[in-house]
Amino acid sequence: MTSPTDTAPEPIDGAELLDDVADTIARYVVLPSTSAAIAVVLWIAATHAVPAWNCAPRLVIRAPERRCGKSRLLDMVEGMSHRPLMTVNASPSAVYRSIGVAPSDPPTLLIDEADTIFGPKAGENEDLRGLLNAGHQRGRPALRYDAGTKSVEKIATFAMAALAGIGAMPDTIEDRAAVIRMRRRAAGEKVAPYRVGRDGPELDELRQRLNHWLSGHIKGLRAATPDMPLEDRAADTWEPMIAVADLAGGQWPRAARKAAVALTSDRDAGDEGSIPTRLLADCRTAFQDADALPTQILLDRLRSDAEAPWATMGAAGLTAMRMGNLLRDFEIRSDTIRFPTGQAKGYHRSDFADAWNRYCPEPKQAGGEAVPAVPASTSQVSPDEASTTGTAQAVPGNQASLGLTRQNEAGTAGTPWVPRAVPDITDDRINCA
Repeated sequence: MTSPTDTAPEPIDGAELLDDVADTIARYVVLPSTSAAIAVVLWIAATHAVPAWNCAPRLVIRAPERRCGKSRLLDMVEGMSHRPLMTVNASPSAVYRSIGVAPSDPPTLLIDEADTIFGPKAGENEDLRGLLNAGHQRGRPALRYDAGTKSVEKIATFAMAALAGIGAMPDTIEDRAAVIRMRRRAAGEKVAPYRVGRDGPELDELRQRLNHWLSGHIKGLRAATPDMPLEDRAADTWEPMIAVADLAGGQWPRAARKAAVALTSDRDAGDEGSIPTRLLADCRTAFQDADALPTQILLDRLRSDAEAPWATMGAAGLTAMRMGNLLRDFEIRSDTIRFPTGQAKGYHRSDFADAWNRYCPEPKQAGGEAVPAVPASTSQVSPDEASTTGTAQAVPGNQASLGLTRQNEAGTAGTPWVPRAVPDITDDRINCA
């Protein structure tokens, strides 16, 4: 007869666990969208499987003003992440040493008030920014010379990191992050007060459940190759979170891909890029339908845009020489062109075509980018790993019609957002494949 102590532990339903994490966050924080909620939940879960990842996505929590809930959301992240290390300021050497103590099991770096570190009045903090950029990818150590041992020391940088602050973070950090744009609660949007002593144990229990679930699937997650709706660095950033969603099963694989496309599209839509890239995009507007433009007319049109930086760039605004220098890196050069009014220095539209296509392609048509259907079988767990209910099972054919719905629309006071499977996808602006 089997005694109670010999009974195997009850398997963890990954989809239900992620739902519980989402419910808990929604109790204390009003997030701007369902996609934001999905990203936060999956990022927290991904911190418990760091040994499986090649890239450690950043989580950026930003707000235009105070009292938008960014610090409270970071409290939620701290309460449920793996080995959280919270700070409001840190020297690069302190961060290096914190990661280097146990590089195989690094802490989850949480930086609140990040605008005081990277904001316009705080300087560039290039060393810390470089550390956070390098730590996004495994195998990018910092090298330091140890005079005592007369040897070069390799210092690990790979770790998950979340930053919260007012305004945008450095572009190189946001390019490696899921960006959550918080906003102040509207009238009627209510949340419960959070107290660490009273409510912290519930978050800690969820932390332990996440760790127990994911630590048992490291091998399968390391080998996972989820179908990605994104490319390049965005795909690298979102791959761990989508791998966790595929492992959970249920509605999460589909919802994760929708969130990835939606949040990445939001960032691209509001991203003006660098000054050279902004100049490229504005030149396309200035050309209108012309095949060629004299340099002076191109400059006049650029400087006439009151919302662009060209009229205030220098004492006289953008000059022909400065524009030429900015465009030269894209292999675009002025030429002597014969116009109806006579010969003049100018630019051919055709010389911009390749750079426009590569650096600032035309916005997609209304309706957005379709999200690939979840494959018929999304199992990313090796056969030798115990399979549990809701974890990486084959997704039924009708799974593609499942999604998340927003349960706490503005004006519905105190109603928690419940990410359960529902008949229709009603959130976000993404078409379903």
